[in-house]
Amino acid sequence: MTSFRKILTLLLCVGSTSIIAQTQAPSPLPLMPLPESVTQNGQRFVVNKGFTVSVKTQSQSRLYSGASRFLRRLSGRTGLFFEQDFLTPVKNPASGSLTVTNSESPAIAPNIDESYSLKVTSGSIVLDAKTDIGALRGLETLLQLLNSDTSGYYFEGVEIKDKPRFTWRGLMLDVARHYMPLEVVRRNLDGMAAMKLNVFHWHLSEDQGFRVESKKFPKLHELGSDGLYYTQDEIKAIVKYADDRGIRVVPEFDVPGHSTAWFVGYPEYASAPGPYTIERRWGVFDPTFDPTKEATYKFFKEFFTEISALFPDPYFHIGGDENNGKQWNENSDIQKFMKKNNLPDNHALQGYFNNRILEILTNLNKRMIGWDEILHPSMPKNIVIHSWRGKEALYKSAQQGYDGILSNGFYIDLNQSAEFHYKNDPIPADAPLNDTEKARILGGEATMWAELVTPETVDMKIWTRMPAIAERLWSPQSVNDVDDMYNRMQRIWIQLEEHGLQHMSASEMMFRRMMPGENTNRLV
Repeated sequence: MTSFRKILTLLLCVGSTSIIAQTQAPSPLPLMPLPESVTQNGQRFVVNKGFTVSVKTQSQSRLYSGASRFLRRLSGRTGLFFEQDFLTPVKNPASGSLTVTNSESPAIAPNIDESYSLKVTSGSIVLDAKTDIGALRGLETLLQLLNSDTSGYYFEGVEIKDKPRFTWRGLMLDVARHYMPLEVVRRNLDGMAAMKLNVFHWHLSEDQGFRVESKKFPKLHELGSDGLYYTQDEIKAIVKYADDRGIRVVPEFDVPGHSTAWFVGYPEYASAPGPYTIERRWGVFDPTFDPTKEATYKFFKEFFTEISALFPDPYFHIGGDENNGKQWNENSDIQKFMKKNNLPDNHALQGYFNNRILEILTNLNKRMIGWDEILHPSMPKNIVIHSWRGKEALYKSAQQGYDGILSNGFYIDLNQSAEFHYKNDPIPADAPLNDTEKARILGGEATMWAELVTPETVDMKIWTRMPAIAERLWSPQSVNDVDDMYNRMQRIWIQLEEHGLQHMSASEMMFRRMMPGENTNRLV
């Protein structure tokens, strides 16, 4: 294992005077994701207790809270007690050490302009962006520019122009197989913001648990969660927390399979009679919604109407993966329905089901996303294909006119290296796509499936790899030097701890429990 001293030596190395992201030269600054272009000017802005921030923006901008968080984090990193504590429209100086300007404060939505420019000289710091979300991204870059020497703390002098390569840069967190408390969700949202990720995909139902309070169908959470679920007020608070950080929240309720927990309280919608109990193992199981009953769609209409009000994002994920079809094959009424409606196989029957769900979601002004199993000739082109089985499925869907998201190769629960994920470009140079088809690849998502994690270990799975994935989805395609990525990421790991993330500390805590009072180095 690399010693901590060696890591620090790597982290504190600062190289030459300039970098353009389009080159393969080692990066002189520990920025991550690496911006589109960076030029060092040889100057430095000295930070002292008189450091102030002035925001020039609309009155309802996220920038007031974002700039206040910036000040608190800067204080935590430097140990300085700034005279300015937080910003509001009333407590906002006319000028400051750092001036942040933006012209728009849009509602959180897909395809928002996240570009920014940043200039640091010895006399001032100027951050400009079209939107307040772009300005938030720039504040994260500025914090990464903080450095120190024997005379104190300073920001490196630079000029940066930056924007993301992909509009969809996400993290999926499975809280259904193992429930994750709110503090775990919040600290991971903070980590996402630090790495300029913008989509939190919340996997909320599974065979092992249903995690959202439903006032319309209370037996969903009362019987299907072991008491471990989020209230509707808690959901709203998380959506607001993410919004403040420029992150969209996309819910997933997996149907028609992976649905055992739904049927503990409402077995009448399953394709085989109950009773059902929460699944305690991991794998692919038989319980599946009955797609032939009109009552099923009445249930979903009422449920999705209630739940969609909690999630303002225009996208809604229905899962749709790994339906083994066993209950459908063994149900004579379902087989008769298939024959009557000329549905030759279970894939066609699931296409029928998906179209019925799509109609419900469309009427709720939601755009449907599903894993790549939902791709079927009967599906219209306004859905989004989320590819987990391979790039071939992603490219096929793009060639057929569907928008798509890549998660294959970004499965951070599989213990693959950061290098493996870093090299997983959604659109490599040899991708068999024309420019129109490439534009349909929205981006990518890391997936944190929770069969084998707990709230204590989940950060280790995510944040030892997630910065590499974030850079792959933000930075230009030509930014691909693996050694340089690792050098920068090791410093980023340390910075991420300020959000309460336990990717570095959890293993030590577990080692100490295994060998109380002993030298835990013996376990390494």
